[in-house]
Amino acid sequence: MNTTRNGSTDKSRTVAAVDLGSNSFHMIVARLDDSGSLSIIDRLRETVRLGGGLKDNGKLSKESRERALDCVERFGQRIRALPRGDVRIVGTNTLRVARNADKFLRAAEASFGHPIEVISGREEARLIYLGVAHGRAARTGKRLVADIGGGSTELIIGTGKESERRESLYTGCVSASRKYFGDGVVSQKRMTRAIIDSELVFYPVARFMRAGNWDEAVGCSGTIKAIRNIVHAEGWCESGITLEALYRLQKKLVRQGSVENLDLEGLKPDRSPVLPGGVAILTAIFETLGIAQMRVSDQALREGLLYDLVGRLQHQDVRDVTVQSA
Repeated sequence: MNTTRNGSTDKSRTVAAVDLGSNSFHMIVARLDDSGSLSIIDRLRETVRLGGGLKDNGKLSKESRERALDCVERFGQRIRALPRGDVRIVGTNTLRVARNADKFLRAAEASFGHPIEVISGREEARLIYLGVAHGRAARTGKRLVADIGGGSTELIIGTGKESERRESLYTGCVSASRKYFGDGVVSQKRMTRAIIDSELVFYPVARFMRAGNWDEAVGCSGTIKAIRNIVHAEGWCESGITLEALYRLQKKLVRQGSVENLDLEGLKPDRSPVLPGGVAILTAIFETLGIAQMRVSDQALREGLLYDLVGRLQHQDVRDVTVQSA
């Protein structure tokens, strides 16, 4: 509880959520009032590509660790002074699988001044769904939520703010781009192989996730939002993402031939190296699950983390947490 200059009592507190993803690190800082309402006051994002530094021996390279720790230091300056219980930091796929993750985690925790929790894929899926369900893209009915991360892809089915089935699958925009387009060359043969590889990953869960099991499909996070921005800017569709727009994006990627030559409306430069892999994975999701069109949510894991944190702090049902501004 803080006291203002005029002596009145400010019952708000500052809370923060940090997502140490395989492609990007994200942080949200918010003000929480005693009614349970959140006001977003700061958002930070840096492209780190921690997953790109995962070597064949399963260890993170020194360069990727140092790049990531530089980002952690900058984030830490913003949240280090906050009370320990008012910050939640999680690591995802790369930190789940890296053989030397402990070394990075010790250094990162010292820099943050807060503990880091490496969450399971299904916990990641639960938090992603929670973020989407609180967002502006949320509607009534059963929904499929898809999130393509750097090293894993989460598929979730839920109703309202409750997730019912959660799957975390080992393919992501960083890992797929590195495997099939690592030298920067984009060809039809490579794109087809990348799509087929992703479809094989999704087939075991397809019968539970296919169209008919949900009323709408919603995508979230950086890769899907980047694709949405491109297909809208190029004029290929006006709402969400369609399968036809994905096919047109594929063809243009192949025509341009390399990551360095990508010239697409709405594409940010830091997204170029992982775009081909992301497009292949999203195409596989559409084709395998029978999706014709996908809506896009601007909220995902970090927002879900924030809502979950607030629910814990206030000992309330996280479904009741509201956001005043975002």
